[in-house]
Amino acid sequence: MNNNKPLAGVLPIVHTPFTDEDAIDEVSLRRQLDWAFEIGADGCGTGMVSEILRLTTPERTRLAHLTPEIVNGRGPVFASVGAESTAQAIIYAREAENAGNDALMAIPPTLTGLPEQAQLDYFSALAEATNLPLIIQDASAYVGQAIPLEVLVKLLEKFGPDKILFKPEAAPLGPNLSALRDATDGQAKIFEGSGGILLIDSFRRGITGTMPGMDLLDGIIEVWRALQAGEDKRAYEIYFPICALSALQMQAGLDGFLAIEKHLMVRRGLFESTHRRRPYKWEPDEETLAEIDRLFDRMIAILEHPQLAIQ
Repeated sequence: MNNNKPLAGVLPIVHTPFTDEDAIDEVSLRRQLDWAFEIGADGCGTGMVSEILRLTTPERTRLAHLTPEIVNGRGPVFASVGAESTAQAIIYAREAENAGNDALMAIPPTLTGLPEQAQLDYFSALAEATNLPLIIQDASAYVGQAIPLEVLVKLLEKFGPDKILFKPEAAPLGPNLSALRDATDGQAKIFEGSGGILLIDSFRRGITGTMPGMDLLDGIIEVWRALQAGEDKRAYEIYFPICALSALQMQAGLDGFLAIEKHLMVRRGLFESTHRRRPYKWEPDEETLAEIDRLFDRMIAILEHPQLAIQ
């Protein structure tokens, strides 16, 4: 890897900031990434909450170049390259490699229910297309179909644990993590991406890292560090408001995460606008946003003043 740091720890997913005119806001993108590494992110990458499937091809290519350029070796960077065809996914993958990304992440095609062999062929072709590690993302909690355990195991056996990594998100997450861990004799490097709500359970099942959104990153980092240090009390203090926030995001699926995440990024002063790429199906009402703000304020207060945590 270009930065000599492993893919591990807290690796947030980049939110794509837009201007109110619907163009990528590169100033806010840089501000977001600088902030993430200043507070302790171990790396970062693009994914579903980057609105990656709503970007144009030139925008997606631009983001794949901008992110490693801005990060500039402060941690590993991965690019989301999944597409509806193997040919297009390979184009995204090779472009990401040429742009200086350290790894790739891919969901399977979303429009067609693929049989196991077709999924295996798709991911194998992606793995063989570049020299980069490939994170297999099962985003079926939001889009597409679940990836059978047998496909994941075969990919690991074929390419090895340094080439193939995993981000399973299908429910029930905890048992699925354990099943993958056990089926690979503990070799699988697994990342969770529940937005924080299942982070502690996942940590106890042996994950390599977590891939949250940026909006609650300081809280997630604090939970992760507390868990690593065996400080369960501190971990749970921060975890409870994060859980409540994530529950409000989850009520509207991916659009719920996007709307609330961008609201909080504006509150932090990192984004200028909450603009999302259309079309989307959900807009938070004022009462939802008021509860989000109360919970966010609670999380920040506990981060800054641990004595305020509920005893």
